[in-house]
Amino acid sequence: MLLVLDMGNTNITIGVFDGEKLLLQSRMATDKHQMEDQYAIALMDLLRLYKLEASAFTGAVLSSVVPPLNHALSEAVRKVTGLTPLLVGPGTKTGLNIRIDNPASLGADLLVGAVAAVDKVGYPCIVWDLGTATTVTVVDENGALRGGAIMPGIGTAQRSLTENTSLLPSISLDAPTKVIGANTTACLQSGAVFGNAAMLDGMNERIIEELGYDAPIVVTGGLGRQIVPHCRRAVTYVDELLLDGLRLIYEKNRK
Repeated sequence: MLLVLDMGNTNITIGVFDGEKLLLQSRMATDKHQMEDQYAIALMDLLRLYKLEASAFTGAVLSSVVPPLNHALSEAVRKVTGLTPLLVGPGTKTGLNIRIDNPASLGADLLVGAVAAVDKVGYPCIVWDLGTATTVTVVDENGALRGGAIMPGIGTAQRSLTENTSLLPSISLDAPTKVIGANTTACLQSGAVFGNAAMLDGMNERIIEELGYDAPIVVTGGLGRQIVPHCRRAVTYVDELLLDGLRLIYEKNRK
């Protein structure tokens, strides 16, 4: 079995693969104050919950956008499974040509998502990740990762809005019945759901215009489920995109 971990700023997404079959997908909070033993205990508890034996793992791979925690999480994996995880970064084989100003600065999550999207839909493709930040990554018709854009995440923007305005409440990200909201909650929901769907549509249109040709669009991230149904352009939502990407990268780098 293969253990894959994607560490974001808010959550660590954990997956277990048996070949290409995803047996487990779960999340734990990213906590910069936790030590390696605490992460090891949380990982052991998760495996016990799903009745998986730590000794059954033959490989592990980790991507991270929180460098200060890389050592702690890697050591936690090693203590639980006896394996040192492959850390996705500069020098990792991906099969993509990284055509940005400084390839070493590319976020591991963006790289992993692009690898998985190319595997699913080929290239060119446009890859969105709706998490703590909303990111878009573009792979051109030659298989070159050309860059993208970064925006405040939907939840991040909503929290900033409600925390910095006295009269605006926290809301659930449910789509209202109309774009024109008739009350404060509906107005906030319209902005969050329809506004972000329109942002995706508009950015995709501009990206395709700049490329000079059409490209399939793949979306992942926990908040994508609420936004994708309201996009006007055809979009494919893949919840486990980053986990698949980690599996593919591990296979490309396995000796």
